Amino acid sequence: MKIFKLPDLGEGLQDADVCEWHVSVGDEVTVDQVLVTVETAKATVEIPSPYNGKVTKLYGDVHDTIQTGEPLIAFDGENDSSEESTTVVGEIVTGEQVLEESPAGVSMNRVESTGVKATPAVRALAKKLGVSLNFLSPTGPNGSATADDVRKAANQENASFKVLRGVRKAMAINMTKAHSQVVPTTLFDDADINHWSEGEDKTLRMIAAVVSACEKEPGLNAHYDHETLTCRLFKDINIGIAVDTVEGLYVPVLKDSGKRDPKDLRREIDDFKAKAKKQAFTQDDLKGATLHLSNYGVLAGRYSTPVVIPPIVAIIGIGKARKDVVAVENRAEVHLILPISITFDHRAVTGGETARFLAALMSHLEG
Repeated sequence: MKIFKLPDLGEGLQDADVCEWHVSVGDEVTVDQVLVTVETAKATVEIPSPYNGKVTKLYGDVHDTIQTGEPLIAFDGENDSSEESTTVVGEIVTGEQVLEESPAGVSMNRVESTGVKATPAVRALAKKLGVSLNFLSPTGPNGSATADDVRKAANQENASFKVLRGVRKAMAINMTKAHSQVVPTTLFDDADINHWSEGEDKTLRMIAAVVSACEKEPGLNAHYDHETLTCRLFKDINIGIAVDTVEGLYVPVLKDSGKRDPKDLRREIDDFKAKAKKQAFTQDDLKGATLHLSNYGVLAGRYSTPVVIPPIVAIIGIGKARKDVVAVENRAEVHLILPISITFDHRAVTGGETARFLAALMSHLEG
């Protein structure tokens, strides 16, 4: 019997979710025939067969998570032996739908339920009904979960259980990573944008302000490596733009923003909006950010503590503009005010650097 393991799909991906099996146990397959479609942290990928042979076992159901290097499929076939392979023969086809990040050590089961005592039968029932044992209040002996506990949870009218996948799973992983690695500090201030014209492209004004601030205080346009305690400062300014979708948060990247024509940037922003509606970002769209910009103010919210995702060291948050009373030459006037929040990783950036960056950003917005 030959065991084909989930191969390394590149870019440090540690696992993949089974999206669709294209073969069944008992099928005869040939080299390069597509076996399975999986969803990784970056894209959908079709995995072809490295062997001619007969399928004897599939490791995992649809939606199960399989770690890189773990068994994926077993064969009987030519020159049969107890061989194991993780080499993909043929072409890996990358899909258009992009997903975010994958964790190490996630259970292969659809419903992860570590830390709760339960018999195999109860765990199987929980998986079948889509109930996480972690959300139960066990009533069995020694704090164990029972079948009735599982059924009760499944029948609760006011509760639903959802296993995070794809982009939302990636968000949970990235937030955990940020919480464990980053030392965040946030500065807040307001920019007076009362002079902006009605038809002005506010997004392009914000991008231009970020570029200007990076040029005057480059320390925030950087990556930090916590293992080597090194900062890498970038000349190119690649701004990751947070895009909210029904499936979760994507962050496509405006490459080399400081050297591009505003009309070119606007075309790409519009293209990102179109892709967001279909969740059709490519891998290249999401790679290479040197800092992040989140314009949550288009929805609601004045100030925030936006989360820095390593290795990036700073994220700028733009809140909802408001009319406010300001003092102008000792008299009161009503102006349009734009709230700004900047979170930075204090391991790599000082408060002084961030304050100078914020001052340059505001100066450009107010100029």
